[in-house]
Amino acid sequence: MLALEFDRVLLDALYRGRLVELRDRAEEAGLSKSGSVEVVRARLIQHHILSEVDLSWEGIQSMSHKEIGGVLKMFGIKSSGSHKERRQRLWLHLNFDSRRLTVEHLAEMDRDELHELCQRLELPLTGNRTVLMGHVAGVLTSQANGWGRIKRSLRRTGIPEASVAEAPRIESDEPEESGAVEEEAEFEAPSPNAVLEDASDALVLELDKAEPPVQGALLTIRARVDDLERMIGTILRGHGGRWGSDEEALLIRLAERRGWPLEQEEVRSRVIGVATNIAEIKGAEIGDGPRQRIDAAATLERVRERMRYAETLISEPDEE
Repeated sequence: MLALEFDRVLLDALYRGRLVELRDRAEEAGLSKSGSVEVVRARLIQHHILSEVDLSWEGIQSMSHKEIGGVLKMFGIKSSGSHKERRQRLWLHLNFDSRRLTVEHLAEMDRDELHELCQRLELPLTGNRTVLMGHVAGVLTSQANGWGRIKRSLRRTGIPEASVAEAPRIESDEPEESGAVEEEAEFEAPSPNAVLEDASDALVLELDKAEPPVQGALLTIRARVDDLERMIGTILRGHGGRWGSDEEALLIRLAERRGWPLEQEEVRSRVIGVATNIAEIKGAEIGDGPRQRIDAAATLERVRERMRYAETLISEPDEE
């Protein structure tokens, strides 16, 4: 059985930590500090809180239903579901960035990579690339929003008892609303350079695989990442710290008015993904409405269509 004792104060600090703080902790622990805030956070929780738990693929397979549920809770992600769904979710959370392992990204993988994913996700291993991709895409769609980022409440308030123990409240005559005002003002505070660097990298990730018009547009937007970050802060301040489909649409409208090249869907999708990451780091309340689910299904169909077309090209005989 897994031990239930853990450092509540440290776990609370990891839940509420921002990217720069978590990277400092990773460096102190001798861990890699690369990746998004959630990737670094998961790495730190694994090292500091669950260091005695075998979280290899084999170790995950050996956990009981109850044990794996407890581990998922430690990571601050969804813990419900069947035993197999829990194993899939934990392995994904430990090994991938949910903003990069997307349904659309699967079309860029070769068959060996897809075969490896199917094996680790306990999926059928037979079939061509299209079939394997469909298996993995089904898991990513069904597990959407269940891994890759901690629960909103933990990010904003952490563990209540630990927060009180770590930093007791000082009595004040100021009204309760003053805290909300401070948080709102924080949205427009400039993000650390590390956040901007991550945003720049994400915008041009695997740029060489994109079409030339998309490459040009992304490079143009990358040069304006500071403006993107400021627009996000302004939107968050005006919308009470919320970030969802309405805020995404507003961002696109504002950027288009400034002449940003957002004609291609691939460019808009990548900008929205990067913007959501920045908003989350700023402490926004990320919406999980139906728009994300609809987009995931549409994206899956687009990828399948591309793969079907690729298969027809492969099957055609070479011309003499």
